[in-house]
Amino acid sequence: MSTLNGLRNGLATRLASIPGLRVSATIPDQPNPPQAVVFPNRVVFDSTFRRGGDEYEFVVLVILGRVSERTAQASLDDYCNPSGASSVKQAVEAEATLGGEAFDCRVTEMRGQSSLSIGDVTYLTAEFMVTVIA
Repeated sequence: MSTLNGLRNGLATRLASIPGLRVSATIPDQPNPPQAVVFPNRVVFDSTFRRGGDEYEFVVLVILGRVSERTAQASLDDYCNPSGASSVKQAVEAEATLGGEAFDCRVTEMRGQSSLSIGDVTYLTAEFMVTVIA
């Protein structure tokens, strides 16, 4: 039986395959861009036949450099592409069982690019939604 921690760590392992991207399976005190942070958003229990499986929704927050940096904006585009070496979707779905923790997973959407202020720094971010069946 899968655990929330196991699924979160499985997603973090998949994301770590993206060159140059730091990954955290827990919310860090201070981001170190470029960094992906994995956290649960929602769990639907018993989504299939009496404990046959649950549906988990995770958020992958990709934090890049300062909003004003053109390179951060260009890098963010690469993470949002459906394929390629920096694609969040391709990295996660390349091993959809997350090392045996899940039956299947998919990156369903990129919700939007926005800014995140932490201290005196405003970072450029993108939020990806990942659905996991376990």
